[in-house]
Amino acid sequence: MAQQPSKSGGKVSRRDFMKLMAAAGTVMTFAVFADWGKFLPPPKQQSGERQMVELPDGSQANSFPVNHAEAVIFPKSDDPVLNKEAFRTWQFIRLPEELGGIKNDASAFRMYSMVCLHLWCLWKYWPEDGRKRGECPCHGSLYDPLTGKAFAGPASLQAPPSNVLPSLDLEITSDGNVWIKPPNWSPNGNGVVGFGRFLT
Repeated sequence: MAQQPSKSGGKVSRRDFMKLMAAAGTVMTFAVFADWGKFLPPPKQQSGERQMVELPDGSQANSFPVNHAEAVIFPKSDDPVLNKEAFRTWQFIRLPEELGGIKNDASAFRMYSMVCLHLWCLWKYWPEDGRKRGECPCHGSLYDPLTGKAFAGPASLQAPPSNVLPSLDLEITSDGNVWIKPPNWSPNGNGVVGFGRFLT
């Protein structure tokens, strides 16, 4: 039997309203199980203390090779679940030789949020000749390892500050260890993860 067109003059029928309420109820029921922490920026460090760069294998970065990168966690907590959040994942890069990576000071290193500024996929640094850049596997945004600025792909078309990756300030102590200075989580400071920073 064919359904008759609605004569309600553009109003929602009782049946459609009940379907809409059932769908909304289903969404609300399962929303509490979503891992919303993955979509939130890291909390501000209240202590203002610096943190040593710790590589994935637990070692320090005092003998980090030139033109190399590793994913590190910042700020690192005692909770392994929190440490898996994408917004705490940073790409620690020692620049290639031609960009100053051979130096023995903090200028040889960069540390950028791995959250792509386009749609929040995780990008990574590729050290091969002809690449030597950050690349997002989802939509092809490319990042300059020297500045963190997107130079190709959809992230490069976004207005500032959403075209430059958040970065962390680093220092090297006399023992050769690399430390992360306390960040300023603002677009005019170190940036906001997932949003970006102004390039000065």
